[in-house]
Amino acid sequence: MRARMLVALAAALPVVGLFVAAGLTEAATPAGAVISTDSNWGSGYQEKVTITAGSTAITGWKVEFDLPAGSTMGSYWDAVNTPSAQHQVFTNREYNGSLAAGASASFGFLVSGSGQPANCKLNGQPCGGGSTPPSSTTTTTTTTTTTTTTGTPPPTGAKFSPYIDITAATPTLADVARATGQKNFTLAFALADSTGCTVSWGGTIPLNDARIIGEVNDLKALGGAVTVSTGGAAGPYLENTCGSVSALTAAYEKALDAVGSNSLDVDIEASIPTATVNQALLAVQRARGTTVSYTLRVQGQDYGIDPFSVSILQDAASRGLNVLVNPMVMDFGYTGDWGQAMVSVANATLGQMRSIWPSTSDAQLRAMLGLTPMIGVNDSGMVTTRAAAQAVLSFAQSNHIGRLAFWSVGRDNGNCPSGGVSPSCSGISQGLYDFINLYKGYNG
Repeated sequence: MRARMLVALAAALPVVGLFVAAGLTEAATPAGAVISTDSNWGSGYQEKVTITAGSTAITGWKVEFDLPAGSTMGSYWDAVNTPSAQHQVFTNREYNGSLAAGASASFGFLVSGSGQPANCKLNGQPCGGGSTPPSSTTTTTTTTTTTTTTGTPPPTGAKFSPYIDITAATPTLADVARATGQKNFTLAFALADSTGCTVSWGGTIPLNDARIIGEVNDLKALGGAVTVSTGGAAGPYLENTCGSVSALTAAYEKALDAVGSNSLDVDIEASIPTATVNQALLAVQRARGTTVSYTLRVQGQDYGIDPFSVSILQDAASRGLNVLVNPMVMDFGYTGDWGQAMVSVANATLGQMRSIWPSTSDAQLRAMLGLTPMIGVNDSGMVTTRAAAQAVLSFAQSNHIGRLAFWSVGRDNGNCPSGGVSPSCSGISQGLYDFINLYKGYNG
């Protein structure tokens, strides 16, 4: 599929940089936008949009276009989308809106269907691609050829995003980011509070708690981002407390909005009303393009995830919900080497996924897979050493899986090397943030 060059004058940008010399006047270079196809897998495709400032700096951008009927916007990243039916309106995130003269920023998105974007505008002015003819004021037109490939799955958010118990005051997100360079984290857990379907952190801390929101904002100032995780081992689950699809949908959206996230993780370690949950997740995903992951229990090293988890994914697949499948490679029966046992779970889970999504390629399935070990001493006695974690990393690297994580950032230190299980240390001898530093370079 050929790329489409979309070049437009940015709205409200003054014409500057004019000069008169020997009777000649040179116009300023306008800002431009380029949409290109990164990959196409038949039933959908992945696009990249690059916005480049002209000879004048810009402090914000808006790219809008229409998708034809039959094509649906899916996940997106590095922008915010506020669609109206088939009309898509993407605006910059807080970290990529200000562009110096000649500088560029980009965002991407996934479309289900074959229809292409049309009627594109950059900052209110018509673009030159899609169904709109080139503007007579366009000064430069460039044709770019992009090689189309098959088998590339939808994006799955951050490639490495360790869990952090956000109810704990330390360590802070920004402190970890400064110490390690790791800037993506999964916040655990958004739960219902004692009044019912009211979202809170850990079931007790208000959703807009000043400390937590301040931590997230400090991380964002460093270029970071967060995923919101619901559920977990203790509850009370929003999924069980919010009694309808609409109530649960609203709860999910409140949690995402509170921290400015568009990535949602649902950690299921108890029974849930599967149909209600998947309908709510689908509503959020369709409305916002939200990345959704299911973090699920493992039954055994050669079996994969447990039967109830399989049934959740079967229902999700039947509804067209796009999910990343994230088995918790912790606390399950195994024989032999613990690192290889976790790898065995990964392969077994891929087999289960193949039966749930039979028309999906192996490459796509691998990119829909996440893996989350518990670093150090696990609750059931197995020990995830750095060597065992390396086995998981090596599998991820050779198979290009969608995501790595671990439980948890607060445990990533050697403050209690005596072998106990603690929320604030790993129980093994290690350096501070050894596991973050091991995984932080993973990029799929």
